[in-house]
Amino acid sequence: MSANDGTLPGRAVGSAPLTFAAGAAVGVLGGMIGLGGAEFRLPLLIGVFGFAALAAVIVNKALSLIVVLVALPARLGAVSVAELGAHGSVAVNLLAGSLLGAWAGASWAIRMRSATLYKVLAALMVLMAGALVLTHTTALGTLVLPGPAQAVAGVAAGFGIGVVAAIMGVAGGELLIPTIVLLYAIDIKTAGSLSLLVSLPTMLVAFARYSRDGSFAVLGANVRFIAIMTAGSITGALAGGLLLGVIPDLVLIPILAVVLLISAVKLARHAPPDA
Repeated sequence: MSANDGTLPGRAVGSAPLTFAAGAAVGVLGGMIGLGGAEFRLPLLIGVFGFAALAAVIVNKALSLIVVLVALPARLGAVSVAELGAHGSVAVNLLAGSLLGAWAGASWAIRMRSATLYKVLAALMVLMAGALVLTHTTALGTLVLPGPAQAVAGVAAGFGIGVVAAIMGVAGGELLIPTIVLLYAIDIKTAGSLSLLVSLPTMLVAFARYSRDGSFAVLGANVRFIAIMTAGSITGALAGGLLLGVIPDLVLIPILAVVLLISAVKLARHAPPDA
């Protein structure tokens, strides 16, 4: 049993149409900004479907993993394997930190008191809002670092991103993409594909750590819910991809950032089940 007494497995509340619609809405948002959108799913899992913090993180991680697996072939079609292979050292550099960070982050989430985890999730939602605005409204430059310094910075950044991704149950693309652009001077299209190559093993490590905790049984208790939300998420992501660019970033991104900030406030005020 984890320290999160209020996050023991339970069943989600909500009808199948609501579940599908919520997944689709998250998928559309993610598709429109070129990301997975899992940071928008987390507050829905808690506020709408009644999951406690740790259970919501684990379900979010499972859904994020499926979405990344579906998205990876499409991204490989947009950016050739040869091109990604040319930047393999970047993925290895970030993975050296992110795999450790994922294990550490999942371990910390399991051990946190439920009330503390809600507040940590709220703080990370604010971080995601800032990263979203920075990535989509600012022309990212590059940091010119000597080789050893760049390697150390990559491991450190990877560790931090692995921690955040594990605790929130997200893929981490919101943080990985700007990091790859800033540290390694790689164009944002290639950075998006590289981020998936880093995200996938990082998520698997966090998933493996969560699987050792009793709260992991929440997945078995909610197979139907997860299947329906996954279908909605994939459908929404496809639709969102078609809508990419329809709403200008200068309009869409501030709105989404405000949504994240409102969600953060609600999470911070959320009364845990064991309170």
